[in-house]
Amino acid sequence: MRSVRLIPAALGLATALALTATACGPTETPAADKPAGGASSSAPATDAGDGGADLTKDLADKLKKRGVDLEGWKNGEWKNWDRETWLREAEDFVNPVIEGLWDPARMQSAKSPEQTITTQAGASGTDPVPRPVQAQREKTPYHRNAAPVGKIFFDSPQGHMVCSGTIVKDPRRPGKSNLVWTAGHCVHAGKKGGWYRNITFVPSYNDLGKSPAALRNAKPHEVYPYGQYWADWAVTSGEWIKSGGANQAWPYDYAVLHVKPQRGTKSLEETVGAALPVDFSAPAPARAGTIGAWGYPQAAPYNGVIMHKCLDRATRLTTAPATPVMYRIGCTMTAGSSGGGWFRVLPNGKTALVSNTSIGPAGRNGWLAGPQLGSGAKAAHEMVSKKFAR
Repeated sequence: MRSVRLIPAALGLATALALTATACGPTETPAADKPAGGASSSAPATDAGDGGADLTKDLADKLKKRGVDLEGWKNGEWKNWDRETWLREAEDFVNPVIEGLWDPARMQSAKSPEQTITTQAGASGTDPVPRPVQAQREKTPYHRNAAPVGKIFFDSPQGHMVCSGTIVKDPRRPGKSNLVWTAGHCVHAGKKGGWYRNITFVPSYNDLGKSPAALRNAKPHEVYPYGQYWADWAVTSGEWIKSGGANQAWPYDYAVLHVKPQRGTKSLEETVGAALPVDFSAPAPARAGTIGAWGYPQAAPYNGVIMHKCLDRATRLTTAPATPVMYRIGCTMTAGSSGGGWFRVLPNGKTALVSNTSIGPAGRNGWLAGPQLGSGAKAAHEMVSKKFAR
């Protein structure tokens, strides 16, 4: 494992964002999102340590109540996607580590979940479609230019799947965060199902930007330079769990993962050397200025192994009547970039995560949309932080 200092990694994102001038527009009051579902906010904080022993017991107990043995799960019972036994509710999340499951070949075979919309029922809250912004390849090595960004791998009824994610700060573990921000649809199937399985995060995946052919012969440390981090808890919004996939749920398409290393005990932030704060002020699109989106687009014409980025000024998108406005930017990244962080430079000069890639247009590339992160997103972040407070 290599240790990378925070400053160069943060400067890589901040420098890119500074290339486009930030501007403020008319004042607009964004709709506040509702408190998120997930771990009960009244539950006592769990000192899981770095090994998560208490959570492992909780995990075994949860599976036992469903008639599933922990070892049986690891040996293949997780492949049972029967709706009656598919864990769905906020408190049901389970994700046992299966050593060696995500090898480089399995990672490269993962596909991207398609999340698109064909109609915009809330047109009164929608700005004109932005011009496409061509996604640019991130400079290599990724650990020097965008260290907090990585890929999220998971299993669904449709097979091996992939999204993007970002390491974010944990207010209760300064300098030692194990939190990853992504999209709700990267961890939970929404109204059609439950929690996805075998969720793992790989920061700076394919660090040297090798082609798919070259990556097949790459050494493990070139594929996952910091190792793999399995989610041992996840929180998404109650709206996503109830209605995810419908137009009214897209403004709530966010999630927070707590992860632990597949091997070792050092925290994610300590290992990678970078984590970004989250901006929960939900500035109106006209006041958000320039936003940068990072991720690993997998659907054509991209191949899923190269990190890309887009920078554009935020505009408004409303997906259904009486729902919060989403951010929208011009960007040609495709599915696979879902869950990837959206960043902006705050008035104090610091770079912060302000959204995540959620949806794009059906049938063509050209723009991406992500939720405004307000009170509900902050509640989700707080729930995970409190659960693992020390």
